[in-house]
Amino acid sequence: MVLELRIGDVLRLKKSHPCGSSMWQVVRLGADIGIRCQGCARQVLLQRSYLERRVREVLPR
Repeated sequence: MVLELRIGDVLRLKKSHPCGSSMWQVVRLGADIGIRCQGCARQVLLQRSYLERRVREVLPR
């Protein structure tokens, strides 16, 4: 499964962040995907293969 992501897309992940939010916004694309938590604005970089397994749904911008 290859995710077609664009900057600004919102992702719902299977597990929620410790702040309670499970919604993340895509802020960087490449081999690593940068995402920002919609609840607390924390930014993390995840490997594309790691992120693809954890995405529940993609909400386009």
